[in-house]
Amino acid sequence: MRKIIDMQMKIGETAIASIQFDPKSRDEIPKLLRGLQAIYCNREVRDQVFEALAELIPPHIDIKNGRRGMDLWKILVLGALRLTCNWDYDKLHEIANNHMTLRQMLGHARMDATSQYELQTLKDNISLFTPEILDKINQIVVKYGHQIAGKKKLEKLTGSCDSFVVETDVHYPTDINLLFDAIRKMVTLMMYICRHIDMSGWRQGKHHIRKAKRFYRRAQQLKNSSSKDKVKRAEREQLIIDAHNEYIDLAQYYIDKVRQTFISLPSADIITQLRLEAVKMYIVHAERQIDQIRRRVVHDETIPHPEKVFSLFEPHTEWISKGKAGVPVELGLKVCIVKDQYDFMLHHHVMQNETDDKVAVLMIEETQRRFPDFKSCSFDKGFHSPYNQEKLQDLLEKVVLPRKGRLSAINKEIENSEEFRAARRKHSAVESSISALENHGLDRCLDHGIKGFKRYVALAVVARNIQILGNMLQKKEIKRLRRQEKMERKAA
Repeated sequence: MRKIIDMQMKIGETAIASIQFDPKSRDEIPKLLRGLQAIYCNREVRDQVFEALAELIPPHIDIKNGRRGMDLWKILVLGALRLTCNWDYDKLHEIANNHMTLRQMLGHARMDATSQYELQTLKDNISLFTPEILDKINQIVVKYGHQIAGKKKLEKLTGSCDSFVVETDVHYPTDINLLFDAIRKMVTLMMYICRHIDMSGWRQGKHHIRKAKRFYRRAQQLKNSSSKDKVKRAEREQLIIDAHNEYIDLAQYYIDKVRQTFISLPSADIITQLRLEAVKMYIVHAERQIDQIRRRVVHDETIPHPEKVFSLFEPHTEWISKGKAGVPVELGLKVCIVKDQYDFMLHHHVMQNETDDKVAVLMIEETQRRFPDFKSCSFDKGFHSPYNQEKLQDLLEKVVLPRKGRLSAINKEIENSEEFRAARRKHSAVESSISALENHGLDRCLDHGIKGFKRYVALAVVARNIQILGNMLQKKEIKRLRRQEKMERKAA
């Protein structure tokens, strides 16, 4: 049985509408909780959010019977808190069980110490979110935020579009450390399989991993000679080749040993079958890395970029070089966002093997589908293409998209106009929004897989918009308190 929220209050429980926050607090937690409180207290917005949250429950599940699951409102609160504060699940677990104000927002009484959350419960429930459900919630939050911000009915939305890199949780890839990853996982899984079916053969698995690491370190630590003596340089190059050959020979030995074990394995249960499939996948990775090491070191080839893999565990990771000062390369995926004049994120898109100019039109079309009154947007030069210039003019009333290269007289006049230059100056505000997203969870994705990556990004956008909403309400309360203090001083 699972509910959106338990509306029946318990003894000692504080109503969500009655929770008090320190208006002088500069921390992100009160701002987020204040935004969530505003959503809960507005019945129309709350019903819309609850309707979207109800989609977390699979249609074949009977919500009226069975063991009580975590309330969907609690999942939203804890998921948004994790991204806003850029926490891992261990930190979230500790705060969820001990932060007094947060527990009031979750529906617990002050003295309720018996209701505690398990770490795995938090992981399992927050991972129920999908990007589609979070997108629906985001639209509801943004539209409500526009009301709070005082957006007029006929006022048109203007925005800025830009992209940034969200890093995946991976180490710096080299062909030899990726081969070690494959060996380590291959041997570890074979140890589990043999132990599970009570079969000998891999009892020295830890020794095999340590041995592979020694060979890997030996190949890693040998550097090319800087000597001017050709003989010394040739000797060092041969040492490097020999160390790499020994390393890949050892890796090949383990691959052959695993395949030999496959032959003698009895019929396996489903768990063992899944582990065997994982082992086969790591064998494919290991053989690819062996081939690339041999080609690079022994045959002195340059490996083409499309053949390279940058992580065995996060295969969607891309090698991104945006030319930023001090940041030669980033490992992750680019995310494109559109923000409006009130700093709300209207739409985002995770870019897989895409460049800025390929998503410009898509971003505007998707944003206008969600917010039909979106009529103006600024971009940087990376989004320019002749097609984009023409298509965006049809979609928007005002397009600020600088062209690359030498400008014609007409285009030079357009881009030198005061209106265009003013819009270009305002475009830099999107960098502030990107920086805020990175500070509140989107510097590095801690979830696994491309589905986890997209969910993580979508949840970060929703959490940031709720925090912006809470910040607006906090500023309004501060102004009200100042007016009240001023009137009291006058009365005195």
